Amino acid sequence: MQDFVNNILRWSTLTNLIDILVVWYVVYRLIMLVRGTKAVQLLKGVLVIVVIKAVSLVLQLHTVGYMVDMIITWSVPALVIIFQPEIRRGLEHLGRGSILPWTKNDEHQQEERLIKELDKAIQYMSKRRIGALITIQQNTGLEDYIETGIPIDADVSGELLINIFIPNTPLHDGAVIIRDNRIAVAAAYLPLSESNLIPKELGTRHRAAVGISEVTDALTIVISEETGGVTVTTNNHLIRDLAREDYLKLLRAQLIPQETPKQGKVQTFFSDLKRKGGTKR
Repeated sequence: MQDFVNNILRWSTLTNLIDILVVWYVVYRLIMLVRGTKAVQLLKGVLVIVVIKAVSLVLQLHTVGYMVDMIITWSVPALVIIFQPEIRRGLEHLGRGSILPWTKNDEHQQEERLIKELDKAIQYMSKRRIGALITIQQNTGLEDYIETGIPIDADVSGELLINIFIPNTPLHDGAVIIRDNRIAVAAAYLPLSESNLIPKELGTRHRAAVGISEVTDALTIVISEETGGVTVTTNNHLIRDLAREDYLKLLRAQLIPQETPKQGKVQTFFSDLKRKGGTKR
């Protein structure tokens, strides 16, 4: 009987541990989903309401408690509407199975296709000195900047990117933002960096690329309309005049899921590039 009780206790402990791990994983995924979006500010507002409710219970503030209860009651459908983009994005991730380990091969194929289409556009525009600014969302959400652009919501193709940045067309000014392997918007505004380390000869596109890398982990590609040079910014690093081999290596290091952490892969890339003498600030 004692052994039976001990086995039950061990099984109960194991199930409780699994329960806690599942809850923490769900919370972690939710935090990653809303990080960098306006939903963070809304969550702070929800936290303020919860604190007010707790204070009203402790101090016996019945009127305040009643008002908070009414807010909570009516806020449930309101939150569904307010968080609709995040809920939709989460369900899309779930539907694609991107959170499951056995779907990595599908992600690998999608990212390879994305890199192929980007390379096609970069090669065409670089040779013809067509200025371009392309930002690829990674872990940090870019919703605040996506809202400033013109919605596209299309598959990434080299031809479409080239057409967007053709001079004197309505969408060629501003940035293209790619999210979940799709072109979310064009003509978006990115924050301009005020860093004194940026060379004076670089223009607004480069400052915008550095600016977005200072506040998010997005990867941004810039094509200079003066020289046709290809520049990439990520994690507050600016790498100028990259050869095709180098920017393809960097794109694969950043975009293709692998077991090695991205930060480590990027640092390795920077080290290799410095040895070749190709890094500029």
